[in-house]
Amino acid sequence: MRYQKFLLGLCISVAANLAFAAKPLVYCADASPQGFDPGLWDSSSTSNVTNQMFQGLAAFRRGSTEIIPKLASSWEQAPDAKSITFHLRRDVRFHTTPYFTPTRTLNADDVIFTFQRFIDPALPFNKAFPAQFVYPQNLGLAAQIAGIDKIDEHTVRFRLNAPNSIFLSYFAMPFAAIQSAQYAEQLLRSGRASDINNYPVGTGPYRFHSYKKDDVLRMEANPDYWGQPQRTRQLIYSFSREPSVRVQKLRLGECQIAAAIRDVDISALEDSKNIVIRKIQALNISYLSFNMKKPPTDNRNVREALDIAIDRDALFRVLFPRGDAMQAVSAFPPAIPGYNKKLKNEYNPARARKLLAKGGYPNGFTIDLWALPVVRPTNPDGQLMAQMIQQDWAKIGVKANIKTYEWGEYLKRANLGEHNVYMSGWSGDTGDADDFLSPTLTCAVNTTGVKFCNKEFDALVAGARATTDQKKRIALYEKAQEIFKRERPWITMAHSTVYIPMTRDVEGFIMAPNGSVGFENVYRREDH
Repeated sequence: MRYQKFLLGLCISVAANLAFAAKPLVYCADASPQGFDPGLWDSSSTSNVTNQMFQGLAAFRRGSTEIIPKLASSWEQAPDAKSITFHLRRDVRFHTTPYFTPTRTLNADDVIFTFQRFIDPALPFNKAFPAQFVYPQNLGLAAQIAGIDKIDEHTVRFRLNAPNSIFLSYFAMPFAAIQSAQYAEQLLRSGRASDINNYPVGTGPYRFHSYKKDDVLRMEANPDYWGQPQRTRQLIYSFSREPSVRVQKLRLGECQIAAAIRDVDISALEDSKNIVIRKIQALNISYLSFNMKKPPTDNRNVREALDIAIDRDALFRVLFPRGDAMQAVSAFPPAIPGYNKKLKNEYNPARARKLLAKGGYPNGFTIDLWALPVVRPTNPDGQLMAQMIQQDWAKIGVKANIKTYEWGEYLKRANLGEHNVYMSGWSGDTGDADDFLSPTLTCAVNTTGVKFCNKEFDALVAGARATTDQKKRIALYEKAQEIFKRERPWITMAHSTVYIPMTRDVEGFIMAPNGSVGFENVYRREDH
């Protein structure tokens, strides 16, 4: 009798697993990834994909900014904050795919290869596939790391040139996902080094299956995953640029989760009994970034004039009708320690005209304004925002020509400095001010001269990074923000609430403070 009960239980368990396997999870994404190499890109559209397939030595606990072990089982950080030693998790296998079969588990060589790519241009793989590692470069990682030591097969030490109290957090960021050195060697031998960006091999819960650009990406559960086996066997990304299309697909059951929706779309879903909307006040910001090299925006008076000519109150009433967004004043949200509460925004067209005259443009000028081509919680309608700003600038004699491009082209052209003013944004991972300031506003970011670079600002940010004294860090960040507000490299716009809709049969999904999505241990209930 006991044996029969065991067999019955086993059959039920197998049947349940087969039922889960029959239910794919479909995510309606807003933009295609730029590629599949986590180290190459810093856009959320890419990291929201690569995060499912790759993992770092550390991670942020789901729903928080707390750092927890991932591919490293533990670590020790030196008291002087100048080194950190990682102990790697054992028996972690890289993905087996039609294009790669690993013959060993994760070891120190994989960690060293991953980070040498970021800091050593002479690395043979970098010579075969020259690439700009945007986020590592923006952090100034090459200047920070003095050396990487292989202590043994499962122990790696990073040595720094100067103290860095937040260095551990880097290892939990998407760019720091560990690549397979063995796969890289295979690609190098076959003359296909660039395929590291096209055919990914990670350690994550899902592995790459197929991709059709701007249409659909298919991933499947990793059968060799070191963590909990995934109930979702097929993870599918369906790409739709238009928010209304994603909303309609969700209502029709063509996807179970959708990318963050706009305020105006919420009412279209609230009456659906099968859909629930989750929300979180995210660590984010939208802004307009000036070209600091090209006239007239190389002139500080002009930048300030364009900033204070915008009627933010009117803009927010139209773009954020629910009132859940907050006007951005500084470079990061007020919830982050070190925020300078003394700073204020200003709306003053009369003073803006005087600043234009002071800057040498009494009769105004014509300028290009780039409208964001994708929907973001902090910028739900780039074209409408551009049109409202265009009207405000016209009142001070500035004619704005609105331009936009396909998302990948938009990012590429902006990085090359073809813009005068372009819309951008940022989401922080760590809940620390450095995560907003270092990768976006320091001189390390300014490789072409078009972005902000101020030595005094850099020294303050570096000083805050080097100390573990929280009071000193806060004082340094507050002073850095005063320089930021004086120089106006950005027109700060919004910090927003992020709304993510999903069908009620979805289990296990947890909102992230940075608005990103993660599908490990997320599945659809069979009883719904």
